Amino acid sequence: MHFLELKLHANLLKAISELGYKEPTIIQEKVIPCVLHGKDVIGSAQTGTGKTAAFALPILQRILAGGNVVKRGKHVTALILSPTRELAVQIDQSFKSFAKYTNITSTVVYGGMSIEPQKDVLKKGIDILIATPGRLLDLYKQEYFDPTYIETLVIDEADLMLDMGFIDDVKKIEKICPTEKQVLFFSATMPDKFEGLTNSILRNPEVVSVAPRSSVAKSVDQKLYYVPKAKKMELCLHLLRNTIKGNVLIFRRTIFGVEKLEQTLLKNKYKVVSIHGDKSQTKRQEALDQFKAGEVSILIGTDVASRGIDIENLDVVLNFDLPNIPETYVHRIGRTGRANEKGKSYAFCSADEKDYVVAIQKLTHITIPVVEEHPYPLDPAEKPQVHKKKSGSKHKKGRKSEASKKKKTRWY
Repeated sequence: MHFLELKLHANLLKAISELGYKEPTIIQEKVIPCVLHGKDVIGSAQTGTGKTAAFALPILQRILAGGNVVKRGKHVTALILSPTRELAVQIDQSFKSFAKYTNITSTVVYGGMSIEPQKDVLKKGIDILIATPGRLLDLYKQEYFDPTYIETLVIDEADLMLDMGFIDDVKKIEKICPTEKQVLFFSATMPDKFEGLTNSILRNPEVVSVAPRSSVAKSVDQKLYYVPKAKKMELCLHLLRNTIKGNVLIFRRTIFGVEKLEQTLLKNKYKVVSIHGDKSQTKRQEALDQFKAGEVSILIGTDVASRGIDIENLDVVLNFDLPNIPETYVHRIGRTGRANEKGKSYAFCSADEKDYVVAIQKLTHITIPVVEEHPYPLDPAEKPQVHKKKSGSKHKKGRKSEASKKKKTRWY
């Protein structure tokens, strides 16, 4: 199929052509006609499948076809909810690229930065709003966001919304939007918890499932290293010196782990930056820009901070810590090996992560090749570390302190 067959506006086709897109991806081919016909959609697709264009292009087309493109007095007619700032910015950039030869405007609002400039943009009026849930509700409470004219609501990366505790906010936002609207629901995974949510907010949706998560790994050369937890840092340095070439995205489970690894690599003269939830939006964007521009070759992050970030030509993904959710592993390594390019993935497994490997291999139906020749092998007999709880209170069991006996007025 060619984009011409999707019957998009000439100005959209011109922008698509300039961006170098020739043929729609599978999800675009399936979703765009559904959206153009006004149907609700449940899309099961991960980052890297062309998901953003699958909803951006038909939304732009519907605005153009409806003759709603005015220069003044614009109203928000399409709302896209995103779990992270980075993903929201990326979606807005996509809309702006596709709408280059139209008068359709978009903006992005998110927390972590001043709300005043965002209020000013909304007061002037825009067509498409991309937002994180918390900041959007703040703007709604302050009466700067008017949902009255919304025709299309997009909920993107819904599984991450769930992980980050945003689903209740998403429900509130859906309720303040008009009853008669189109809802597009996208998620990399479809947990059972979503069934009630999708049944309540979507009407006879078209279900589009693209590229089962297990198939992502085919373009990625995977390697697994069994290593004691205490030796992971040494193995990481060993691989960076001798094996790993190109730019590297390293995943760690915690913010503390990210910062510890970053400091170690900086001491060893590596050009490295990091992104995690404790960093300001400005710092996170700076780090990402440096990595994309090739000013640094190593980016370290947690899953939440890194989700949805699109990095072209990523050579290597290193799982310093294995995730306890197998889909997350596939999502991570799916960052490399895109667009028919080959990528490399390395994973470290300590004694207490062996169960994670079993779950990953069960999901992907692939046995990850193990590298046994390295300086820090794990003793097969080594048991997972058991963290003993510290001995209890110095008070006798059942005894309350004098302070706890007093009646207290609690804040909650």
